[in-house]
Amino acid sequence: MESGKKPSTTIDATVPTAARMYDHYLNGKDNYAVDRAACEELDRVVPSTRALALNNRRFLQRMVRTLAREYGIRQFLDHGSGLPTQNNVHQVAQAVDPESRVVYVDNDPMVLVHGRALLDQNDRTAVIQADLRGTDEIFDHPDTRRLVDLSQPVAVLFNSVFHCIPDSDTDGPPAVVRRVRDRLAPGSFLVMCQLVSDDEKVRDFVTGFMNEATQGHWGRVREERDVAGWFEGLEILEPGLVEVSTWRPDSDLAPRQLTQEWIEFGGVGRIG
Repeated sequence: MESGKKPSTTIDATVPTAARMYDHYLNGKDNYAVDRAACEELDRVVPSTRALALNNRRFLQRMVRTLAREYGIRQFLDHGSGLPTQNNVHQVAQAVDPESRVVYVDNDPMVLVHGRALLDQNDRTAVIQADLRGTDEIFDHPDTRRLVDLSQPVAVLFNSVFHCIPDSDTDGPPAVVRRVRDRLAPGSFLVMCQLVSDDEKVRDFVTGFMNEATQGHWGRVREERDVAGWFEGLEILEPGLVEVSTWRPDSDLAPRQLTQEWIEFGGVGRIG
């Protein structure tokens, strides 16, 4: 049973969204003053957030390139994709093989508008507006059916997004992961990471602040053990579950997360 909520089709410039805040941290232009103000307030307690966002984006690009080059993945389903920026999933995957197919999913109406404009001339890529908890809606969407062959391996991405949904027996991250796994062929991959902290005060502050700022469109900052539980039964690719700037870095000089008040933690698991 799933109950993904129907996303709003109206862009509200008076309430911050996680997608637009993330865009601001990535030096994007698709955000409003209210998003930038929320980021400034957040930075007072967790000043490493911009570096964390940039390192997470680099992880996403390395991971997609790795799955395409080394494991032959040609289908990607990106949940909570956020606003388009440089080196998006389809650009990384299609640089390896132009036939690669990508479906982006996000509940933010601004993502839908900008994503469709960007992808207008790319018939192997689509963006759909849906709540990431609506597994059946996403997998049965006409664009997903057109682009993704579920009898073949797929990489399903939950990159820095599960902290946006609260815990729930039917709609929390473990339930979403179970539903998605049930739809995937052997050899498919699940990519999952989220914001975690060992500091209870940091977890409580960020969770409360983001929940209030986004008017309830937030879950919580979790602990590493929570993330590890989502990978139970999966074959975890090396180097395991880690702070994501250390996941197969391009070189010894690649940027690392230098402060630890909170980190992006996760990895890549394969379905046997």
